[in-house]
Amino acid sequence: MEQLAGAGQPVDFSLIALFARASLTVQIVMVILILASFWGWAIIIQKFITFNAARREADRFDRAFWSGQPLDDLYDRIGENPSGPAERIFSSGMAEWRRSLRDDGNLIAGVTARIDRAMNVAINRENDRLTRGLPFLATVGSTAPFIGLFGTVWGIKTAFEEIAISQNTSLAVVAPGIAEALVATALGLLAAIPAVIFYNKLSSDADRITGGYESFADEFSTILSRQLDDE
Repeated sequence: MEQLAGAGQPVDFSLIALFARASLTVQIVMVILILASFWGWAIIIQKFITFNAARREADRFDRAFWSGQPLDDLYDRIGENPSGPAERIFSSGMAEWRRSLRDDGNLIAGVTARIDRAMNVAINRENDRLTRGLPFLATVGSTAPFIGLFGTVWGIKTAFEEIAISQNTSLAVVAPGIAEALVATALGLLAAIPAVIFYNKLSSDADRITGGYESFADEFSTILSRQLDDE
């Protein structure tokens, strides 16, 4: 670095050159932040795909559920392998309903509570699937700036050590080392800002989707309770 500046040659400030000239500790910090950023974007894209698929599946199932066909026929059509979250929640309730039927056609006592518990378990399982990976975004959003700051502090320390050894405080000597150190903070912010933004959005979307499942479970439980009262 000093030789280039002392010879009057221009210093390369591209990201690749700054990374190559940085100390090993700062390079490790940069690699960690770059990997965290790529992993975070992979989770974001995957969640958008998953959430859109869940919404479309819920819309299709709602149309089938409220089409007026008997619930037993709908359950038989779905079969043992429901294709989406809404169908799995419905199937868990219907499966418990059928298991509660006795040979004489009557129902075992407490069937409504068992159906509610079965659907709640299914809803919690689907919510876990929806929110899987979001804690990583929260972790990146909260820690990446500090990891980048650590890299910057370490890089500045190294730059000052090199300045003290060379005993040259000219801007041409100081600037490259400082620039290398600041790249770590920039990468930390580059990883953290999208992670925080999309964590908040995706968490809100997951809550809305789960809320839709809970509303359906309440409506389904009401329908079954009404049938029990009619019997």
